[in-house]
Amino acid sequence: MIIGALLSGGKDSLYAAWRMMQTGHEVACFITIQSRNPESYMFHTPNIGLTRLQAESAGIPLMVVETDGIKERELDDLTIAVQRSVREYGIEGIVTGAIQSVYQASRIERICHQENLWCFSPLWLCDQEIYLHSLVSEGFEVIIAGVFAEPLDETWLGLKIDIPFIQRMKTINDKYHLSPAGEGGEYESFVCNAPFFKRKIIIIETKTWFEHGAGGYVITRAELD
Repeated sequence: MIIGALLSGGKDSLYAAWRMMQTGHEVACFITIQSRNPESYMFHTPNIGLTRLQAESAGIPLMVVETDGIKERELDDLTIAVQRSVREYGIEGIVTGAIQSVYQASRIERICHQENLWCFSPLWLCDQEIYLHSLVSEGFEVIIAGVFAEPLDETWLGLKIDIPFIQRMKTINDKYHLSPAGEGGEYESFVCNAPFFKRKIIIIETKTWFEHGAGGYVITRAELD
């Protein structure tokens, strides 16, 4: 099937696209919704402008639509992006990286139903620890782009998701009941490399911030290796 993959720049959207590729589907385009509202209910915002490098590295066209990020109304902009992707790339379905968010998954499914498209969420209700191990073993290089819950602090910003990271998250989950994969908004991520990338993204310059228990790892300059 020819599909479009929602692309946030984070691990879940790219891993979901990879899973669909592995089962024989063709990802004809990536779809990025670039929100002007950092508190968007629907869309990931950290380093969202760098999805262009991920798409370029993957050799997959990128459809970008901007939104003001107003709750519920931002779904109209997603609908526009989906409709354009159908016209320009002939997609028959959409793949999302949703794991537990009923809010996000139900709204994407509704848009797909309205547009007569299939909707795939291959990570839905997965074992999050197993999923994180799969990211590492299958060659995804992922860093932490934002933290938004205690006890995650500024020392976590820019960390690579690797086996020690997974072990730390397991310990924290046992004590604080945080989502290991950050599905509750505890942290955000950015993918520098994936099995289907032709070139790795090299981070050259960054800015970090941390205040009131939340922080971000802002990539101000990056390029393909």
